[in-house]
Amino acid sequence: QVQLVESGGGLVQAGGSLRLSCAASQRTYGSYGMAWFRQAPGKEREFVALVSKIGATTMYATSVKGRFTVSRDNAKNTLYLQMNSLKPEDTAVYSCAATRRYSVVTTDYEYDYWGQGTQVIVPS
Repeated sequence: QVQLVESGGGLVQAGGSLRLSCAASQRTYGSYGMAWFRQAPGKEREFVALVSKIGATTMYATSVKGRFTVSRDNAKNTLYLQMNSLKPEDTAVYSCAATRRYSVVTTDYEYDYWGQGTQVIVPS
């Protein structure tokens, strides 16, 4: 079982930047596809970005493309999300997730392990 712990959330003004981190407990971290999801108050959880097992493939939600960058460091068992040009609509709880599936997937039910989430607030 993989334990995931996010950090790096906080309050940032519109136009600012934050970097989220997700530390994984398992040495086989490189065997998992990783993704970030977010859930805003009163809304369903939505896909944000993913990176494949060795980092060769990344995908982004249309709403964050060009502003967010997902990456991973398998030597450190860590996933990152660099968020630039933040907007009020980016306000949400951001969670990282791990999947054992070989293919690249963007739906939350296909992810096997989840972190507890970290809050990002961008005031309007």
